Amino acid sequence: MNFKEIFYLSFGALWDRKARSALTIVMVIVGSALMVALNGISAGQSEFVNKQLNQLAPNILFVSSGQRSFRGPETSAASIIINSAVVSRIASLPYVQEVVPSYQGQASLESQGNFVNSQIIAMDQQKIYLINPNLQLTEGSTVKSNDPSAMLVGDSIANPPGMTTPFLSLGQVVKATSSFVDPITGKSNTETKSFVISGIMQPSGNNQIDRAVIIDVNTGNTLFHRSGKYDNLVVAAQSPAYVNTVQKEIQSLYGTNIGIITPKAILQTRQQFLSGNSSFIQSVAFIALLVGAVGIITTLYTSVNERIFEIGTLKAIGASKSLILSLFLMEAVIIGITGSTLGVTTGIGGAYAMSSFTRGVGPGGGGGQPGGSNAPPQPHINPVFRTADLLSVWMLSFIISAVAGLYPAWKASRLSPISALKR
Repeated sequence: MNFKEIFYLSFGALWDRKARSALTIVMVIVGSALMVALNGISAGQSEFVNKQLNQLAPNILFVSSGQRSFRGPETSAASIIINSAVVSRIASLPYVQEVVPSYQGQASLESQGNFVNSQIIAMDQQKIYLINPNLQLTEGSTVKSNDPSAMLVGDSIANPPGMTTPFLSLGQVVKATSSFVDPITGKSNTETKSFVISGIMQPSGNNQIDRAVIIDVNTGNTLFHRSGKYDNLVVAAQSPAYVNTVQKEIQSLYGTNIGIITPKAILQTRQQFLSGNSSFIQSVAFIALLVGAVGIITTLYTSVNERIFEIGTLKAIGASKSLILSLFLMEAVIIGITGSTLGVTTGIGGAYAMSSFTRGVGPGGGGGQPGGSNAPPQPHINPVFRTADLLSVWMLSFIISAVAGLYPAWKASRLSPISALKR
């Protein structure tokens, strides 16, 4: 018999048991679809992270008081106080181009009866271009230095989700209210200052910038009552090649009493996390694929037992062991090809469906009461599919399916025609 005849006979056998065959194919589809979807989402996450971090200048270091870690709390209880003396000392180090101090705190923004809680960064507004050289502003915006009433806001703050009209626009007056504890009385007080929106930043793809509200550094000191104690420093090295050198110089001065984070370190840590998480989930998907293989073995083994008389008849009229082996192995191949192909296409569609859940907004409505939360929209991650990955999953699914059919096919080929016809 030629290949075409073997295919038709095997397909007919599967069609005669179509309900069982369909369920077996579904098992293969689920396993391969999971692998494809998770591969696509994992690749999409990596691309999304790279895109966001590429918005940051590669020669930048973020310095804060205390050694901070992605894996736990601060490791040093004796953190230094970052003041003007520390700023001057770091600025005098070799290969340091510039040091930009900043204060950071939470404040409630009020405009025309609407309230939004926001993170406020107090720094020289002109230095925002050090962090994001590609930053774009909306038409009519200006970036002002040393202006105590100027406020530069990100797109997610100016146009928060859940509101039908912009929360802030150019030239609009907004009040910022911050809470602080009086160091003398120990009582909680508030500080309120008015600002004029001087600029609105266009969406950059970097959530930290899109959610930012930037005011003058001296005004921030007063608003947050920091008494000249900075929260963070942005240190610009003369070039990306000197970042590690500058980091070592700062650490040699302050040791673990100061925390340093670079975009490269953020990327490496995030990629390690994504890689570990992806490996774990992929192992779960591989188990699902193995379950499909068990289903193939069960289906074909049951088919052999049900068709013993048919196998005996074929052997009695001259069918060889290799022919019987080919017939049952072809059934496994048909199941593998069908399940793998449908699994790949289903996985692609499933990945886009799962990624759609990242669209939308966070909790909070945006207007109404002071202190109400207004979270910016969750970032949307598009899955990324590489041809090599899709082919790898297809081949893996097909090979597992074909191998799963070997034992039932071998058992069928070894049946004695006399014993089979007696049943």
